[in-house]
Amino acid sequence: MLRALLLENVHPVATEILRDAGIEVVTRPGALDEAELIEALDGFQILGIRSKTTVTSKVFESVPGLLAVGTFSIGTNQIDLGAAASYGVAVFNAPYSNTRSVVELALAEIIALTRRLTVRDKALHAGVWDKTAEGAHEVRGRTLGIIGYGNIGSQLSVLAENLGMRVVFYDTAEKLALGNARRVETVDELLEVSDAVTIHVDGRKGNAGMFGADMFARMKPGAIFLNLSRGFVVDVDALREHILSGHIAGAAVDVFPSEPKKRGDHFESSLRGLDNVILTPHVGGSTEEAQEAIGDFVAKKLRDYVATGSTTLSVNLPNLQLEHTGVGRIMLLHRNVPGVLAAVNQVFADHGANIEAQMLATRGEIGYVVTDISDVTQRGASAKLQAMDTTIRLRIRDAFERPEFPPGPAAGA
Repeated sequence: MLRALLLENVHPVATEILRDAGIEVVTRPGALDEAELIEALDGFQILGIRSKTTVTSKVFESVPGLLAVGTFSIGTNQIDLGAAASYGVAVFNAPYSNTRSVVELALAEIIALTRRLTVRDKALHAGVWDKTAEGAHEVRGRTLGIIGYGNIGSQLSVLAENLGMRVVFYDTAEKLALGNARRVETVDELLEVSDAVTIHVDGRKGNAGMFGADMFARMKPGAIFLNLSRGFVVDVDALREHILSGHIAGAAVDVFPSEPKKRGDHFESSLRGLDNVILTPHVGGSTEEAQEAIGDFVAKKLRDYVATGSTTLSVNLPNLQLEHTGVGRIMLLHRNVPGVLAAVNQVFADHGANIEAQMLATRGEIGYVVTDISDVTQRGASAKLQAMDTTIRLRIRDAFERPEFPPGPAAGA
């Protein structure tokens, strides 16, 4: 029986989906460090994580039986994707499932900060009736600057316009402006005109430290700032200084350079205790609706991969999905060099095996070919495919039996 280890309180729907597929599931709360993860994965073929567990090259090297990793989140920067591919491990994420939840949180925080609700709330909890309009504004008519116009940024753009905001955005890639949003050519142009600046960029290394003291200095005086993307993108100490100086009127931060591993752990940040600052513990996508949708989406991707070899929406392997013909299936991950497909088909021809269906896809240095063929294990072709020096991982599924998944001899090469 295949076994899956799910960490960090993945939604129970994921457990249900995998168990219904005949996979044994073990769940553990909290994240694991590298050594703990390697030990915990002994005997498991599937790993499910969220954002706190880092899966390094050493993990893939130490757990040769690992087939797939599902990150039940948008981001994948906690996984060494190149190493995963080189060891024949598929990685899946949930690129769309929590978009609405993040957008709603951003909108709520924009309104709360612009109205200075945090300050009024704090005063009343302290027993002070501080009724005043000082510093409080409507969001209607104000300008929202969005850095990163992907799934979240673009949906936020549409809903912000529905509230009467003007929207400008900056993205390094060509993106279609939705509604009346206006693309700007530089971040400086965006900062100069925006009453609220929000960051929605991905976790690529090049984004580390992109928003520092110089960026805050260029922001419009009295503007507010939000970061619901990645903790390492923003210099939080520089943000603190600009809030204390009054140049930035308020901020909302959901992600931090260093975050505790589990619920209840101590949290430390230089942003604690500041007026009109909303701090949330990486909960942008943490609604019950989003977590259920993520659990459903990623678990089904993992289930389909181990069952049929489908890599649709994998973030590190060639994407393909071959409709099953009902016969045996050969799934071969290999180094992407010329002549592999010809060599594979020659092996089949040499053993008199007839191909019922076949599909090939490549992605960088990795190739993936899925072939439906009858009684290939009995004919001996599979042993020759396993022995090819280009093979990373060979998986065989008999038409009537649960497959075995041996790693190839070139795994990690």
